[in-house]
Amino acid sequence: MTQPQTDAFDEETAAHVTACRDAVPTTPPNAELTFGFDGFIDNVRELVDVRHDAENYTPMRELGAFGDRIRRSADADSSVSTEWHRSGRRAGGHVAHLSRATGTVGFDPTMLGTFGIPSDPVFDDEFEQYERYTLGEPTITDAVEFDDGKLLLQETGSQRRLNWERLCDRVGIETLADAVDGATVLGIGYWANIPELPTIWNGLATELWPLLSEPPESVFLDPADIRQLSTERLRSGLEPLAELDDTVPVTVSANRAETAVLARPRSTERHDGTLRDAAERARDALGVTRYAAHSSSASALAGPETTARVAVPQTDDPVLTTSAGDHFTAGLVLAHLIGITNGPSLVLGNALAGHFVRNGAPPTYEELLTFVDRYATLFD
Repeated sequence: MTQPQTDAFDEETAAHVTACRDAVPTTPPNAELTFGFDGFIDNVRELVDVRHDAENYTPMRELGAFGDRIRRSADADSSVSTEWHRSGRRAGGHVAHLSRATGTVGFDPTMLGTFGIPSDPVFDDEFEQYERYTLGEPTITDAVEFDDGKLLLQETGSQRRLNWERLCDRVGIETLADAVDGATVLGIGYWANIPELPTIWNGLATELWPLLSEPPESVFLDPADIRQLSTERLRSGLEPLAELDDTVPVTVSANRAETAVLARPRSTERHDGTLRDAAERARDALGVTRYAAHSSSASALAGPETTARVAVPQTDDPVLTTSAGDHFTAGLVLAHLIGITNGPSLVLGNALAGHFVRNGAPPTYEELLTFVDRYATLFD
C-alpha cells in the first residue's frame, strides 16, 4: 500500500507542538458543554471486492477503485452490483461525535438533537448519562469506509425541516435556555443537513442570548458538506452567521473541500492557493471570528490577528476515517477550554483526530497527552 502524502514537519509545526505540549495541563479543566442540533444513525460498512467463501472476502480499500468500477459499468451500459457488509451501527453526527469525544476526555455534555421520538436505543445506550433533548427523527447514514476516503449515503430524517420555530415548539425556549445557560461552548452542526440552520442562528442571537445569565463564551460551527446547499441558500446564511458572531465569537471548522466553497460564497471564482490562504478567505467571506480548515496533510486556523498552519502526521493503516473532522473540532473545543489558541490548538485538534483515525475511538485525556508528546516522531 502506498504511504499517503504527508506535509513536512517544519519549523512552524515544531514550534506549535512545543507550545501545545507546554500549555496542556495534566488534567482537563472543569467546564459545561452543549451540542446541537442534529442526530444520525451511522451504519458503518465495507464494500466487498472479491468474495472467497461464505465467511471470507477481500474488501475494496480505495474509493477510486469503486469509482473505476462504476465508470466501467457505465461505459458498458450495464448495472453496478456490489456487495457490502455492515461492520457496526452507532450514533453519528455533530452532536454524537462531539459528545462522545469530549465525554471520553472527561466532560458531561448536554445534547440537543434528532435522536428519534421516542429516542432510539442507539442514543439511549451510549449517552444515557448525559442530559438529552430530542428534536425529531434521526437521519440514517450508510458510511462506506475506504483507505483514501468515504462514501456517505443518507436517508433524511427531521433535520431538513428543522428551524428556529420548530426547535422552540419541540423543547420550548425556556428549556433551551436551561440547556445552554452556563455552558462555556455551544457546538452547532451541520448546516449542510439543516438547511434552515440560519434561522436558528438568528433565534439564538435575538431571542435566546438575552435570556441567559451565563451565555457561552464561544460557538463552534461545523457546516459539513456545504456543497449540498444551493448557492442562493448559502448566500442567504451569511448575514445571520455574521450577526451571531456579533453576539458571540464563532469558530467555523471545515475540511479542505468545504473550505473551498465557503471561501467564495458570492462567486464561482476558483482559487488554487494554500490551505492557509483558503482559511483566511473563508473567514473573511463568512464574517466570523475564527476559521479552521483541516485536511489529511495539514490544518490551518485564521484568526483576527494571525493565521497558523500545522502539518498533520498520517498513517497508512487507518482504523476509521468517518467523523475524523468532528474529532478535530472536538480538539479545538478542548483547546479553547484550556485557553490554547492558534497553532497549538491545531496541534490538539490534529492529535485528537489522529488518535481516533488510528484506533477507531476517541482518546482519553491521558492518551491525548501521549499523542501530543509523540507528535513529532509520527513523521518519521
